[in-house]
Amino acid sequence: MKIEANNPEEYIQNIPKERESGFSKLRQIILDNLPKGFEETMSYGMIGYVVPLSIYPSGYHCDPKLPLPFMSIASQKNFIAFYHSGIYADPEISKWFIEEFPKHSKYKLDMGKSCVRFKKPEHIPFELIGELVKKISVEDWVELYESRVSNK
Repeated sequence: MKIEANNPEEYIQNIPKERESGFSKLRQIILDNLPKGFEETMSYGMIGYVVPLSIYPSGYHCDPKLPLPFMSIASQKNFIAFYHSGIYADPEISKWFIEEFPKHSKYKLDMGKSCVRFKKPEHIPFELIGELVKKISVEDWVELYESRVSNK
């Protein structure tokens, strides 16, 4: 389910009403905990959190004209998606998140490589997401990204 939007506010206005409140709260948790330097933008049809070109002029290796992506949130057909590249790129953060999740949610973790899926907004462990968002600074993300890209 692709939502056409020019900015995060417009994106939220176009998601299903039953998800709007939970999705907005997820966005606010991210903004409240986002380390300095990351920027909120529209990215790949989702609300994205990126390292702007002003900080990392090399950009994303797949398309250097684009800023380096870090996190995204999206309203998909059957779930709310939270994408966090640190979960994918850093085994320690992935392990921490997987171990912490059951302490914050009574629901089974539905996770891919970098995507955590929530079937209902009330299933989102907002406090845990806030903790996760704070774990990687812009500098740490650029360093981790460069170490992974140069090894491919």
